[in-house]
Amino acid sequence: MALKRGLSNSGMNKNRRGGSRLPIVVVIFFCVLSPLIFFVGRGLYLTSSSTNQNLNAAGSGKQQLNWRERLALQHVKSIFSKEVIDVITSSTADLGPLSLDSFRKNNLSASWKVIGVNNTSVEDNAASEANQKATVFKHESPKGREGNISDDDSQSGDSPANLARRQLREKRREKRAVELLRQDDEAIARLENAAIERSKLVDGAVLGKYSIWRKEMDNENSDSTVRLMRDQMIMARVYLTIAKMKNKFDLLQELQTRIKESQRVLADSSADSDLHPSAPEKMKAMGQLLSKAREQLYDCKLVTGKLRAMLQTADEQVRSLKKQSTFLSQLAAKTVPNGIHCLSMRLTIDYYLLPLEKRKFPRSENLENPNLYHYALFSDNVLAASVVVNSTIVNAKDSSKHVFHLVTDKLNFGAMNMWFLLNPPRKATIHVENVDEFKWLNSSYCPVLRQLESAAMKEYYFKANHPTSLSSGSSNLKYRNPKYLSMLNHLRFYLPEVYPKLDKILFLDDDIVVQKDLTKLWLVDLHGKVNGAVETCGESFHRFDKYLNFSNPHIARNFDPNACGWAYGMNIFDLKVWKKKDITGIYHKWQNMNEDRVLWKLGTLPPGLITFYNLTHPLEKTWHVLGLGYNPSIDRSEIESAAVVHYNGNMKPWLELAMTKYRSYWTKFIKYDHPYLRNCNLSE
Repeated sequence: MALKRGLSNSGMNKNRRGGSRLPIVVVIFFCVLSPLIFFVGRGLYLTSSSTNQNLNAAGSGKQQLNWRERLALQHVKSIFSKEVIDVITSSTADLGPLSLDSFRKNNLSASWKVIGVNNTSVEDNAASEANQKATVFKHESPKGREGNISDDDSQSGDSPANLARRQLREKRREKRAVELLRQDDEAIARLENAAIERSKLVDGAVLGKYSIWRKEMDNENSDSTVRLMRDQMIMARVYLTIAKMKNKFDLLQELQTRIKESQRVLADSSADSDLHPSAPEKMKAMGQLLSKAREQLYDCKLVTGKLRAMLQTADEQVRSLKKQSTFLSQLAAKTVPNGIHCLSMRLTIDYYLLPLEKRKFPRSENLENPNLYHYALFSDNVLAASVVVNSTIVNAKDSSKHVFHLVTDKLNFGAMNMWFLLNPPRKATIHVENVDEFKWLNSSYCPVLRQLESAAMKEYYFKANHPTSLSSGSSNLKYRNPKYLSMLNHLRFYLPEVYPKLDKILFLDDDIVVQKDLTKLWLVDLHGKVNGAVETCGESFHRFDKYLNFSNPHIARNFDPNACGWAYGMNIFDLKVWKKKDITGIYHKWQNMNEDRVLWKLGTLPPGLITFYNLTHPLEKTWHVLGLGYNPSIDRSEIESAAVVHYNGNMKPWLELAMTKYRSYWTKFIKYDHPYLRNCNLSE
């Protein structure tokens, strides 16, 4: 590193001839600045092994400059300040590099520019100084003059010592350039080696295995060997096809044999602990065969095509299995478990063995008392109905004021009576009726009953080759529910006809559980509306357009597609307003228009939304929480704070497919030690 001043050689010559003060500057340049360029510019010292010729040249240069140095010292104060002289003297006393701190401490002028670079030695014997940092102090000069110094020096007649120094500097620059290139090559090599090491972490060719696992996946997973063997079988099937195409029959036979062996070893294993002890040996043999097959058969195009075909086939199988799963889940949800069927049969037999006088319920005078709390429950499930009644009475403050009106079918009428005769709900009133005994409920009065008895409806449900049947994988399986063939499901639209003497009634589904006293529901002001229910719509779901066909002009003209839906399952009905607004007549009108199912699919919620449109008063959400039969993510605090929880959906609590996390809310109201339940093997 060097200090340079903007003085040209021609100016120096003129000053020598004229006897001016410029010779002093020349003396300082050769005695002070030239050694700095030589020693400080690269931070190196000449060693004993350096060329004797260069040393002699440097020595003779110093002798020539001694008399000039003494002459320059006489006038140096007129050129540099005392601070600069002190810095130069202290910095060059030991021929070491100039100190940056010295310049900073002595407050040099702003014209001195500091540039820092790394200085490493070229000579082998100076390797210990390779990481030293030298500092370059460069005086800013006008443009053009600094760049011309080297040209002037080359044109002027320099001494042999200066030429030797210049040649030595050029050699050192060349060596430094070579050193920097070598260091760059080493740095690139280090980066490449580091990249190679990182790439090994995600190496796709794990030695000893034929698999596409990353190393982070190559851990102690319980199914890592199972997954590896399955991958081997996939690739074996690919090569099996290619071997058949290329007439490699020996390899084809070997692949078939190995695939069968792997299948036998895997069987139904889902974890490594389930594998046969011979699994590692079979896996190794398969890996060796696949390596052999790869050498003989591998063709990127063929392998890719086969894998794509296998993927498409697997995708089709998944879709087919999903359809089957949907159908089977729907079927399981609609079947009656053996235990409940057994319970119903045993109760029915015992009921008809009872004398007639013992088949009557007490407190029958309460059945038409409008001052009591009346409940309507329509069900053919004895155990489910018992939970609804039991949970309501357990949470009631005064059970004597509660009256339960149960309606069931002819098959379960005896069982429902017998259960509540054996297990009376404290002081509550119970009344059980048979829907088949409602003579007014006939096809001439009820359009739904007429439709259910039609040949078209029977074909819709029971003809196996019908394009919309269950076996065809229809997307609307949830609407093809056998319960829709039962009038128990549609009886909710005839409450005033069933209970003509009542003013208000609380309708309950048989898949609900009551957790709080419900008497306050009779005090809710419905503001002239007929139905009090909890709304179920969110930002974009459970609105009218989810249930109704708004492409039909009758629907589009009369209803708002964004109107909020509400929940059937716990509804308080004002039967006086019902009769005044002829709700049953409105229901009949729309049901007749939907004979061909062009307005909505089968079910009771869509006609309920239409019938009670603008006639439903929203209740607070805490009265009724839904989704325990299909939604696994309901907040537990929301369930526990609800007055009624509803197991709507396929996963009913009395089925094996019920969600375990919600089942306890239902089972705690069943006495599993009851003799009938034990005899029918009903347990939690």
